[in-house]
Amino acid sequence: MNKAFLIIPLAFVVSNSVHASNNSSWYVGARAGASFLTNMDDAVTSVTQIEDTNFAGGVFAGYQVTPWFALETGYTHLGNAKLNNRQGSYESQVADVVTKFSFSATSHLDVYAKAGAFYYDWNAIGSGVDSNDNGWAPTAGAGLEYFINKNLSARLEYQYYNDVGGPDIQFAGLGFAYHWGNSTPNIAPKPVYVDQVTVTTLEVLKLSVPFDFDSSTITKTDTDKLTPFELRLKEQGATKVYVIGHTDDKGSETYNQNLSLKRAQSVADALRQHSSIDDTRIIVEGRGELEPVASNNTKEGRAQNRRVDIISPSIDVETVTQVIAE
Repeated sequence: MNKAFLIIPLAFVVSNSVHASNNSSWYVGARAGASFLTNMDDAVTSVTQIEDTNFAGGVFAGYQVTPWFALETGYTHLGNAKLNNRQGSYESQVADVVTKFSFSATSHLDVYAKAGAFYYDWNAIGSGVDSNDNGWAPTAGAGLEYFINKNLSARLEYQYYNDVGGPDIQFAGLGFAYHWGNSTPNIAPKPVYVDQVTVTTLEVLKLSVPFDFDSSTITKTDTDKLTPFELRLKEQGATKVYVIGHTDDKGSETYNQNLSLKRAQSVADALRQHSSIDDTRIIVEGRGELEPVASNNTKEGRAQNRRVDIISPSIDVETVTQVIAE
C-alpha cells in the first residue's frame, strides 16, 4: 500500500530567502539510538509483538539557510523487527527530507523541531514472513542541539515516522554534526549626492558604542554621544544612518547573530527617541562575530569587538537645490 508523497510547502518557498542569510552554512552528521514500533494492527503481516528494542542509526546532511531555519536530508536504518514464534524478521530503513526550525535557548544550546516526508522500505527477511512494502509518508521530530565549538555540535533528538509499512516507528538517539562555511554579509550601498549649484560637504560621522558581555543595553553616557547623528537626521532630510551590531566570538554563531541585531536595534531606538524619523533612514544590521576589529584571544580584544558601529556617510549640501543620484 504505497503512500502518496506528502509535500511540505515550507521546504520549497524559502528559496527567495537563501541569499539573504548571513549565517549560511553546510553540515553533515551521524546519529545512533533505539527505535520502537507501535500501531501493529495495520502492519502488512500479522505483527503482534516485538521481542526486543531495535538498534537504529544513520547519517544526515543539511544547509543552514538562516540562523533559525535549515533544510535537511538523511538516511536511517530503523532496525530489524524480530517476531515472536517466527523465524523471520522485518528490516526497516528510511530516507527523509525535512525542514528544521531552531530557537537559541542559550549561547550554546538550540531547541529545534523538524517536519517533512520520508521514503521507507519495509522488507521481509527469512522464513515465516513474506510481505514487503515501500512508499512515502510524513515524519516529524524535535530535539536539543549543543554547539561544542564553531564546527561541532551534539544532538539529542526524537523523530516519529508515520506508517512504515503499517506500523509507526519512533526513533530516539544521540547524534553529532560537523558545520562549515559562511556567506559574506551584504554591505549597504552608500548614497551618492549630486550638486547643481554651490555645494557644502558635510563630513562622514562615525561612532563605535561599546557593550558589556552578553548585553544589548546602551548606557546613558553612550546615548548622549548620539546627538550629532540626531541633529543631522533632523536638519538634513536626505541623511541616512547605518547602525551595525557586532559581537566577540563567545557563543554560537546563531546566538551572536541575534545578539548583534539586538544591540544595533537598541542604538537605533535611542536615535529615534527625540524626533520622529522615517524608519527607512536608519538602516539596522547585525553581523555577529564576522567582523572583529581586534583579537578575540584576549579580554581587551573581545571588549573592542562587542560594539555597534554608527556611520552617517558624508553628503554634499547644496545652497539652492539638492538631487540624489539614481
